[in-house]
Amino acid sequence: MLLLGLTGSIATGKSTVSNLLRAPPYNLPIIDADVLAREVVEPGTPGYQKLVDHFGPTTPDLLLPPSDPLCGGKELGKNGKGRPLNRPALGLKVFGESEEALKNKKALNGIVHPAVGKAIYKAMLFHFIKGHWAVVLDVPLLFESGWERYCGTVMVVAVSDPEVQIKRLRERDSHLSEEAAKNRILSQRDIREKVKQAQARGEGRGVVVYNDSDREHLAKEVSRAMEQIQKASPVWWSTLCLICPPVGVTAAAWTIWQNWNLQKEWAETTRREKARL
Repeated sequence: MLLLGLTGSIATGKSTVSNLLRAPPYNLPIIDADVLAREVVEPGTPGYQKLVDHFGPTTPDLLLPPSDPLCGGKELGKNGKGRPLNRPALGLKVFGESEEALKNKKALNGIVHPAVGKAIYKAMLFHFIKGHWAVVLDVPLLFESGWERYCGTVMVVAVSDPEVQIKRLRERDSHLSEEAAKNRILSQRDIREKVKQAQARGEGRGVVVYNDSDREHLAKEVSRAMEQIQKASPVWWSTLCLICPPVGVTAAAWTIWQNWNLQKEWAETTRREKARL
């Protein structure tokens, strides 16, 4: 089974591409890291309990009040497993660069990230057993988190002109000024760097989908990219890996080893470029 990593940046159209890939003619299952990050801290989960235990004593409003519609007027919430997290209140605990905020952010990541990783592995195994030739791993910070080392192919959704990002972001969030939109984009890694890192993986292993026009143009870009991906990782190969587990395990190990080396090479190349500045 091909693990297709999908990433992009704010207002580049990653979610639209994800929806295209889950629909005909591709019908690919999507493992959405953002969705899993919410699910692993839902009331009744181990992640939820760990957050309550850690942040509850110092955050009186950590949980939504019973009067909130999500609680249905019940002390233990609608599902009886606990009141949902008050995410804005939790966000305030980790917002900023103060020593306390950084400490809280580290604690939050230490609880959420392992739970999300476990959920991703379970979803991958489920889709492998179901016999899918490929599954999409939708992770906004795919390169930054290191998940790209497990992906046979990485697809980056990008725009050629950063001004397109600003325009789309302001259309989506009309309350943002041009300066605020620029700051949001600049707070993330430059999409052009992600494009270069994907292309450094080689043909068929790193593809770029440019979303510079309308949805019809984007659909054609996705179709072009998927043709390239399917040539590099045909269905018959995924079938062979499924029916012959030793082949699948060997192929997976080889992919991870190659990607690990590519990560090191990219890090070294980046270090050299920064040293020249």
